[in-house]
Amino acid sequence: MNIDTVVDKEYVGQSFRTLADAPTSALRGISAKDAKALAQAFNVHTVRELANLEFVKWAQAITTLAAHEQATPEEQAKETLLDSGLEMSFPASDPVSVDSGITRIEVPPDMVNAHDDHQHAAKVDASTANGHKEEAAAAN
Repeated sequence: MNIDTVVDKEYVGQSFRTLADAPTSALRGISAKDAKALAQAFNVHTVRELANLEFVKWAQAITTLAAHEQATPEEQAKETLLDSGLEMSFPASDPVSVDSGITRIEVPPDMVNAHDDHQHAAKVDASTANGHKEEAAAAN
């Protein structure tokens, strides 16, 4: 990244130490009026103070961790049911046609209510609800 692209033209070519101690208006896109608002709202006057602002650190941590957050057990169960339902509709075991001119058409299987019957969905829902109750009890 060329640092000169994120600072105002009067700060182009400055060292990082100088830029860290420069006013927030040194950053491209932050006007003198914006810098004054930052100073009034957060008592932030320099680029270093802006970078060390707790709210900025919290926001960075949240967005970094959000990209790596694991699905909850409930989300995983729903995804598994969806994957299984999709596999029943479009089985991966269907052979690929050797002759590209022939398309394999099958009669669809009898439809079942996936919520009530497929993979014991009701049992999964009950188990998930039970797990939430146990977690809540353990937290207390």
